[in-house]
Amino acid sequence: MALTDRDTSLNYLGELFMVGAKQTPFLNMIGGVNGANAKKTASMIFPVGQTWTPEAAAIPAIDEDEFAGTAPEGTTTSRTQLLNTIMPFRQVVQVSDLRQEMYGELSGLSALGDQPVKDEFAFQKMARLKKMALDMEKAFLSGVYAEAVNSSTAAQTRGIITASTINTVAAGSVKVTKALMDQLFQEMADNGALFENIVVWCNSFNKRVISDIYGYIPESRTEGGANIQRIMSDFCEATVMYDPQMPTDTILVADMNYINPVFSASGLKFEEYAKVGGSRKGAFSAIAGIDYGLPQNFGTLTGTATA
Repeated sequence: MALTDRDTSLNYLGELFMVGAKQTPFLNMIGGVNGANAKKTASMIFPVGQTWTPEAAAIPAIDEDEFAGTAPEGTTTSRTQLLNTIMPFRQVVQVSDLRQEMYGELSGLSALGDQPVKDEFAFQKMARLKKMALDMEKAFLSGVYAEAVNSSTAAQTRGIITASTINTVAAGSVKVTKALMDQLFQEMADNGALFENIVVWCNSFNKRVISDIYGYIPESRTEGGANIQRIMSDFCEATVMYDPQMPTDTILVADMNYINPVFSASGLKFEEYAKVGGSRKGAFSAIAGIDYGLPQNFGTLTGTATA
């Protein structure tokens, strides 16, 4: 993070707005950047859960002699542990003393009015915290797993989309259809999804497509259009959520009851450093990852059309 001084951050009159699609609805739903309802871990690698699979159903054919005779050899059911890792996040704020004190200096159009940013350090902290939330949102959705095998290796948490290996349907670069959505819901059902709190996560284009394929618009001279926020399948009701951090060619269907952020013991913290020359400096830091639960409870529709 570069030093914020009188050249890099100018003051203007006018209401303060943030530009761009910078929402983090997935992170907000699982507890936010502050780690509400988060799990804690004292090691970089943490268990997501363990799975076991029963053999396929079969109708026994056991005659009386076999049934009454010596018991046959036992069978063993093996278990597999699923793991993920937390990863460091950091955002640094450094504001010169002059920038902090000279909030009355204005650039751009001069007019009567109140300067909305009177504390540059507080504004930069807010902006950096929002950036950290965006980074977490992206990592928790589509991060690719990397273990920190030594101090010079960067850890990266496995995102829930990347972890979707059991329930996944390839769209083949076509627009999302109800048939493709039904196929994904059926695949999740066949693999044992519990369907308790299902949310469909999509980007802006696929949100429009979902409204097109599920919307019923009555004839009217005064009203038109559809904004589908819940859909019904044969296996569940699902809330539809737009997330600007979703990959453009992917839809995620996830049971939010089984998803939690995971933080180290210190959680999110802001530490102000010792005075650095004529500036004030500090940093937000967190070591965090995502526990997405068992893969039976989420799935992806991949390779969809993007326009």
